[in-house]
Amino acid sequence: MLKHLVAVFLFAVILVPAGVQAELPWQTDQHTRYMALGDSLTAGYGAVPATHGYVYLLYQTGTFDTVPNTLLSNAGVPGATSKHVLDHQVPQALEAFRPHVITITVGGNDLLSILQGSDPASVLLQFQSNLYQILEQLREGLPESAIYISNLYSIPEIPISAEPVAALNDIVEQTAAYFDAEVADVYGGFTGRKGLLLIERHDAGLNVHPTNAGYRVMAEAFKEVIKQNK
Repeated sequence: MLKHLVAVFLFAVILVPAGVQAELPWQTDQHTRYMALGDSLTAGYGAVPATHGYVYLLYQTGTFDTVPNTLLSNAGVPGATSKHVLDHQVPQALEAFRPHVITITVGGNDLLSILQGSDPASVLLQFQSNLYQILEQLREGLPESAIYISNLYSIPEIPISAEPVAALNDIVEQTAAYFDAEVADVYGGFTGRKGLLLIERHDAGLNVHPTNAGYRVMAEAFKEVIKQNK
């Protein structure tokens, strides 16, 4: 009996057209493919649970399409710099998932490098080069895809971060405009508001990741620019 069932199964597989056999869910145009690139903010680090991060909030609220019709790939990795996104995440988008919609949060770990003593001019120059290549490759490889990138929020508890944050945000704004990518104004959403960063809590140390409330503000910033460009 088992041999008979195996034979029937194999016969059925043979009858399936080759194109259907090869087609995976993320290779069909019947779904909206959403891919998130970036660092720990993309990964939802600090949110409790992590699925309360902004990427998952965008997905769960049907920002791009209905949930059943949206395929999500979150490539975000805590600690990722702009160089890591360029070298390891962009190829995933171009060679495998080929998303219709891309969101990016990057620059926080480049900022951290400056705060830890790296030469600001060198870091900013490298960030500019990396971001240029990220958007260039995505735009050339996925010309019809919508690309949304966030700027960086301020960290009032670390005053020396203000100047490099402003410089990084200028680079994001200018580079995004050049490649027809839209900027989610996370900086504006956070400015003047309390309770959005873990560092504000006495038991969180220097953890500058968003709270759940902070991630909701990030999601709203993305939703606002997405709504304007639909």
